[in-house]
Parts: sequence; C-alpha cells; structure tokens
Amino acid sequence: MRKTIQKLIETKQFQHFITFLIIFNGITLGLATDKDFMADYGAIIDGLDMLIVAIFTVEITLRIYVHRLAFFKDPWSLFDFFVVSISLIPANDGLSILRVLRVLRLFRLLTIVPQMRLIISAILSVIPGMASVSLVLLLFFYVFAIIATNLFSVAFPQWFGGLGESMYTLFQIMTLESWSMGIARPVMEEFPLSWIFFVIYILIVTFIMVNLFIGLVVDAIFTIKGSEAKANEEDADKPETAKELVYQHEIKVLQIELKEMKSLLTKIDNKLS
Repeated sequence: MRKTIQKLIETKQFQHFITFLIIFNGITLGLATDKDFMADYGAIIDGLDMLIVAIFTVEITLRIYVHRLAFFKDPWSLFDFFVVSISLIPANDGLSILRVLRVLRLFRLLTIVPQMRLIISAILSVIPGMASVSLVLLLFFYVFAIIATNLFSVAFPQWFGGLGESMYTLFQIMTLESWSMGIARPVMEEFPLSWIFFVIYILIVTFIMVNLFIGLVVDAIFTIKGSEAKANEEDADKPETAKELVYQHEIKVLQIELKEMKSLLTKIDNKLS
C-alpha cells in the first residue's frame, strides 16, 4: 500500500497537478482582492479555495504516511506542512491575519520547481557571507550618513536633518531611484562640489558592495550545480549493486543453457537426417 501511494505521489503527472493547483490558487487569491468580482462570484471562489486546501491536505497526509518521520526531517516538507496548516485554521475576526497568510501557499512552488529550490538553497547557503557584507555596508552607510548630516543638514533638513534621515536618503540613493534629479542636483545648487560625495558614495556602495551580494548568490548557485554534477558522476562511476550482479549472473546462466539446447537440437537434427 505504501509503495503504491509513494509511486503515485512521485509521478510527474501528480507533481504537475499539484503545481497547476498552486498556480490556479494564486490566480483565485488575486481575484479575491477584487471586491466587485467577489460580490458576484465570491461563493465560487470560496468553494474553489476550500477544495484546493482539501487536496493540499490530502497530499500532505499521503506524504507523511509514505515518508513517516523522514518527512519531518526535510525542511522543504516542513515548509509545505506549515503553509497548509495555516490554511486549515479558521480565519475569524480574531485571526484575520491568517486569511492574508493564505497567499503563502504560492511559495509551495519553491518546493515543487527544482530551479526555484536551487536558488533558495543558494541564498540560504550564502547567509553567513551576506551577513559579513551587510556589516561592511552598514559601516559605509553610517560613515557617509554622518558626513552628509554635517555637510547638508542645515540647507536640506528633510533629507539630511539627522542621522536617521540621512541614512534613509542614502538608502534611496543606493537604489538609484530619483537620486540625481531628486536629490543630488538640488544639493549641488547649494553645494557645487557635493557631486564628489555622491559619486564616491555610489561607486563604493551601489557598484561595489551591492554587487557583492549578487556575486555571492551566483557563486553559490554554481557551487551547488557543480556539487550536483559531481554527485551524478560519482553515482555513474559506482560499482554495480549486488542485485545487478545477480541479474547478470542469471543472464549468463540462461545464455549457457540456450547454447546447450541449441547444441542438443543440432545433434538431434543431424541424427534424424
């Protein structure tokens, strides 16, 4: 029974069906945000939502039945269990936030699609490196915020009036959102040489530090892919299992017996002729 269920839930057709349900559920959750649409089709959307949650619950139950304790040792399976469990809690007035958290079901795509899982694994693996880069970035933020506050706070208090305002403004500049026409050029009208401050800041923080994050993630992805490729090569180079050796031995025995039968038939045919 367990093997039959395991074969069922591990088939590509079943995985594609669950993926389709997740995407379809994402569409229905998006439609549920439209008040006019819900006024006309709210009952249908709610019914579909209950049906999808029921299917997800059955799927998780089957996976627990098949994998037993191993299910709870897999982080991806635990994430699926958490997301589905949230959907089963009644979202009354006191727990209205749980209704909003239903959208977390869409993150199940991360556990279904291998490419997405690879990216998440890469991000998780570089968290220590990101923490180090973040501390360096925070140090640059802090230093440049102090400089900007001392230089521009009197003329532009809305942007550089204090340390907090300066750090938020520098964060906006780091994202390159309206940094030139919105902030740098107005400041340059009062302080013509301020372009030196902004250019140095963008070169260090935006073009160097931020790209370090991207580099860490890309390097982690290549490392994981390389590890997977190496593991596949090792699996291909592994010696044949005992069961395969038994099968090969049986085939050789059958070949010998067929040769003997062929030889015997040849002798009988010669005698008859």
